[in-house]
Amino acid sequence: MYICLTMFMIPLIISLIMINIVSIIYKKTLSSREKNTPFECGFDPKSSSRLPFSLQFFLITIIFLIFDVEIALLMPSIIIMNTSNLLLWSSTLTFFIIILLIGLYHEWMNGSLQWTS
Repeated sequence: MYICLTMFMIPLIISLIMINIVSIIYKKTLSSREKNTPFECGFDPKSSSRLPFSLQFFLITIIFLIFDVEIALLMPSIIIMNTSNLLLWSSTLTFFIIILLIGLYHEWMNGSLQWTS
């Protein structure tokens, strides 16, 4: 029991001594005002956080994410084709692509794909 306690305490004491030594001899260098300010993508963090942004960028990003997930769902269908019924596979894939095309048509008719409006 004492051996286990000793094996636990020795590394703990050594690490605490090392932490104290480093904190004592650590000399903090003087930094300029520029280095101490936080960097937030080039924007001044002290200004208003409610800056207007283009809604078109947001819509294009959402559309990209949706279609990216749809591509990720379509990729395994090539592997599944070898192990499933060809008629069931083709009808399921056709139905899925028709749903994607209806969604694309809906976004096109709403004007989400137009960059300038």
